[in-house]
Amino acid sequence: MPPTLLRLKFLHPRYWGSWLLIALMRSFAYQSYPAQKRTAAALATLLKLLARRRCHIVATNIRLCFKELTEAEQQTMLDQVLYHNALGLLEASSAYHGNLERFRARLKVTGQDKLEEKLKLDKGVVLIGAHYSHLDFSGAMVSLVVQPSAIYRPNNNALMDAYIKRGRHRFMKSLIPKDDMRGMIRALKNNELVWYPPDQDYGPKHSVYAPFFGMNAATITATSRLVRFNKSPALILGFYRDDDSGEYHLDFQDAPQGFPSGDDTLDAGLINKALEDCIRNAPSQYMWTHRRFKTQVDGSGKLYKK
Repeated sequence: MPPTLLRLKFLHPRYWGSWLLIALMRSFAYQSYPAQKRTAAALATLLKLLARRRCHIVATNIRLCFKELTEAEQQTMLDQVLYHNALGLLEASSAYHGNLERFRARLKVTGQDKLEEKLKLDKGVVLIGAHYSHLDFSGAMVSLVVQPSAIYRPNNNALMDAYIKRGRHRFMKSLIPKDDMRGMIRALKNNELVWYPPDQDYGPKHSVYAPFFGMNAATITATSRLVRFNKSPALILGFYRDDDSGEYHLDFQDAPQGFPSGDDTLDAGLINKALEDCIRNAPSQYMWTHRRFKTQVDGSGKLYKK
């Protein structure tokens, strides 16, 4: 059941700013795509002025992962990342409040036959994706093909957590807390599609170090364990937006050959490479706003210090 927003505690003044954001999200949902693009450009300008710490994280990630770019090109990419993050927020509003069927004609799907073949095995499917800036909207687009269950991390703001859950319940079969491995296995045993994004840094515990965009990245090992527990097949999810045509490209790809291998470090490298290949289709549409490399082998953790 989707959570309700009608709770007495949500009337407290500390939630008034959240209510304003929710009201704006509802209004953004009914904008046309050209209007959303204009709004996103304006929001990106505000982010650059006001979100200095987040911009520093993005700039650091770009500098670490795209060393071939000049300083000017890195700055251009930073601007693009902010724009796509803003547009992803507006698209999330469409996923939470809009009619998803109106996007079907703009959705281009490849590899759907691979998904259907895997589901016939009755072992469920682990759909390995990444944190794209249009994360929620990509989930909504997947639901036009098959309704997935998704892993989620609770928001620290109780009202926003309830709002996000309520929005995602529109297109997700269920939401499974990121630490609920039993819930994930249960969904796979019910032949469900479990959407699992392993591309964030959760610290050294239960992680190994594997290359990601040429950097050594702490990568969780749960991905291969999840596949092995139920002997479930895995697919890689690629998703990006074509800004010129307004089309959305959804690609179900076979997992890398040899995955899972039984070697956590090798498996992490295989998955990181597969996700990197997907991200390179539209690099600025990835969520470079998180500190992907905050955990380092030597424990210094200084990459994001100004």
